[in-house]
Amino acid sequence: MSNKKRILIVSSLANSLTNFRGDFIKSLISNGYEVYAGAPGFTPENHKEIEGLGAIPVAFNLQRTGLNPFVDFKTILELKRIIRNKKIDLVFPYTIKPVIYSSVAANMCKVPVVSLITGLGFTFTGLSLKSKALQKLNEFLYKRSIRKNKVVVFQNVDDKNLFMDRKILTKQNKTEVVSGSGVNLEKFKFRKNLKSDESASFIIVTRLIREKGTSLFIEAAKILKPKYPNSEFHIIGAPGNSPSAVKIEELDVLHNNGTLVYHGAQSNIAEHLSQRDVFVLPTYYREGVPRSILEALSVGMPIITTDTPGCRETVIHKENGFLIPIQNLEALVDAMEFFILNPKRLTEMGLSSRAYAERRFDVNIINKDLLRIINNAI
Repeated sequence: MSNKKRILIVSSLANSLTNFRGDFIKSLISNGYEVYAGAPGFTPENHKEIEGLGAIPVAFNLQRTGLNPFVDFKTILELKRIIRNKKIDLVFPYTIKPVIYSSVAANMCKVPVVSLITGLGFTFTGLSLKSKALQKLNEFLYKRSIRKNKVVVFQNVDDKNLFMDRKILTKQNKTEVVSGSGVNLEKFKFRKNLKSDESASFIIVTRLIREKGTSLFIEAAKILKPKYPNSEFHIIGAPGNSPSAVKIEELDVLHNNGTLVYHGAQSNIAEHLSQRDVFVLPTYYREGVPRSILEALSVGMPIITTDTPGCRETVIHKENGFLIPIQNLEALVDAMEFFILNPKRLTEMGLSSRAYAERRFDVNIINKDLLRIINNAI
């Protein structure tokens, strides 16, 4: 029987384990850990990809949206059973439900937890009655579940401060901050942009919901395309079933009349980014540090995003892009128009983006931090 320490990584989505934690899983394995990768809804392809990384896939049931106490309690019992049966030495959950339920299950088993808060999402925007009600509930659940965790890791200082201010955590709790999930600088290769004419192309890669700024991007395209016919506006992402999802019919109309280019969901994001000039994410969702922006930084793209938690970590204002106020169409249009009228700034701001990615967001730097935290906790 192996003497290796066993780590269970818990996610709410099987795809996320390879897309967002693939390099981290490989790093844990190369450092002598046995890794179990837990998520609901594994496909045969997910299984194969996880095993290809050298980890062991573990399926469990999770209702990703909504709150059903009976179903949710069954998830906690299932996770508890997995932790016991697999003789797990440390649990590493990320995203809201996995963090809450895995922490409760692991604490019941007296197994240490290093939980990763990857952003607070719609719930903590405080922009509607629904989000305010959900915030209260999630604060209560976080407070009850993560206070016994060995370490709580945040992706930005704003989220950590919020947890302290709301007394979700106390000064006795050990906390750390890492710069997002990092980006693989080899996969998202730098390309120097030498464009010199007024034909800038803009791209947004995100879930197609209002909170992520998709509607604002569309409105900006409607304003700028007639004024600058050579400019391009590209959207990548699948419409979800959220009440705030952008309607596919609207995208089809705008695609067909030439206002924007809608690509749907895509797997070859690096290729799409390398062909565009400016990355745009006018989100007002509570992000951790948006992975999509990190990928754009690595490619060498100037960034336009909001001056909000997580996003503001990625832009040095006017050096590698612009930080704009939330839900401010005028500011977004001005920032985009700047690049159309000043194409030479694409090169220097793009170089600054790549340098910033190398300095702060290299996945090897992030994984080294996480490995140190886990080694100390275990």
